[in-house]
Amino acid sequence: MELLAPFSKAFFLVFIAEFGDKSQLVSMTLAARYRALPVLIGAIAAFAVLNLLGVTVGATVAEWLPQWIVLLLVALLFTLFGVQALRDDGSDDEDGVTKVGKHLLVSVFILIFLAELGDKTQLAVAGMAGVELPVAVWLGGTLALMLTTLIGVMAGRTFLQRVPLYWVHKVSGILFLLFALLAWVELWPLLHAQI
Repeated sequence: MELLAPFSKAFFLVFIAEFGDKSQLVSMTLAARYRALPVLIGAIAAFAVLNLLGVTVGATVAEWLPQWIVLLLVALLFTLFGVQALRDDGSDDEDGVTKVGKHLLVSVFILIFLAELGDKTQLAVAGMAGVELPVAVWLGGTLALMLTTLIGVMAGRTFLQRVPLYWVHKVSGILFLLFALLAWVELWPLLHAQI
């Protein structure tokens, strides 16, 4: 049961934050132009490696820093991402896709890896791994990214024609702010004890 809560938090946060994000749009566009299976496998592999890096960094930092500092960083990051998502109108997510090389799977892996390195969800996963069970955070975040990629590859633009990116970003922002509020609430007694 101790896996379920951090798994769920990571899954829902990453799923909503990445839905309609550039990586999903890139996957949609690539799958429309190339075979879907290599696009899907390349993107999922990139996300799994990125989340592993994020979780490893988050868990390592949490071992070295006092819990109140880790919670403060998580609360600040989630607050920043929430405000940023609420201010985002979705207009910059429609970038063109860079060229894909001859080896589609490797090209997709590199494209997604570089596009998402240091992205808000990777940083969120790193932050969550500092205060939650890292393996559960990795599983939840990676499964969420696998699902958003699968939806992007299979559904294409149909869904996004019906639900504006504006609303997807708003829900994402609210979810980030909710997790930020939970982090601030958990941080308050630790800060009070430091004083």
